[in-house]
Amino acid sequence: MKPDDPYSRVDYRRLVAWPERIEREWPFLSGVLGHSGRLLDLGSGTGEHSRFLASKGFEVVGIDSSPAMLAKAGDTPVPPNLAFVEGDLCEVERLTSGQFDGAICLGNTLPHVRDRRALDRFVAGLRARLRPGAPLVVQVLNYERVFEGGLRNLPLNFRRDDGEGEVVFLRLMTPRPDGTLVFTPSTLRYRPDGDPPLEVVATRNVPLVGWRRRELEETLEAGGFRRRDAYGTMADVPFEPGRSPDLVLVAR
Repeated sequence: MKPDDPYSRVDYRRLVAWPERIEREWPFLSGVLGHSGRLLDLGSGTGEHSRFLASKGFEVVGIDSSPAMLAKAGDTPVPPNLAFVEGDLCEVERLTSGQFDGAICLGNTLPHVRDRRALDRFVAGLRARLRPGAPLVVQVLNYERVFEGGLRNLPLNFRRDDGEGEVVFLRLMTPRPDGTLVFTPSTLRYRPDGDPPLEVVATRNVPLVGWRRRELEETLEAGGFRRRDAYGTMADVPFEPGRSPDLVLVAR
C-alpha cells in the first residue's frame, strides 16, 4: 500500500449506505447516461457505482489513484464488462483507449485535483475520450455554501459494528481563505457502556480545493463542453448557491 494513500485508513465502503444511495441516484443517472455504451467512472473508489453500471449492461472503466480503494473494488470477481485502472484522473487520456459514451465523476472527487492547470488537463483528456455529445456528470459539495456559510462538518454516519457497538464516521472541514480546505475523515468506535465510550480508530487530513460552479464551468467551457446544466443534488432539482447540499453539473 502506498504510504501516502490518504484513504488507506478509512473504510469508505462502510461509510455510505450504497444500495440506498444508488437507488436514489439511478433515475437521474439513467436519464443522462441512457442504458448502454462505454462509461468512465472517474474516482471510482471502492467500485460501487462501477459495478452497478456494469450490472445494467454498460461497459465500464473505473479509474482511481488510491490502491486501498482499488483493492476493495476488486475484492470480489470483476465482471468482464468492468475494468479498474490505478492512476491520476488528469491522465485519463493516457490511461484509457478508444471512445466513451459518457463519464461520471461523483462523490466529491474533483476537489482532489489541486490546481487549475491540472483541472484543464483533466477536462482536455476527457474531451479526447468522449464521443461528441457524450455527457459528463460531475458531483461535488456545494462549496459556495461551505465557504460562505462557514460549514465545518458533514452529517455523521452510524453503522453497526458486529457486536462491538457502533462505527461513527466523522468528516470535518476547515476552509481556508485561498479556496482550499483541510478535510479530515475519521472513524470512531462508540460503545455507550464502554470505558472510554468513544475511541478514535483512524483519522487523516486530506487537502482539497473547493471548486465552485463558476470555476468549473469556465474550465468546461474552455475545454469544449458547451452544453451545461446545474442541479442541487442527483435529481432534477435546480442548484441554489446558498442552500443546495451539492453541485451537480451535466456537461456535453
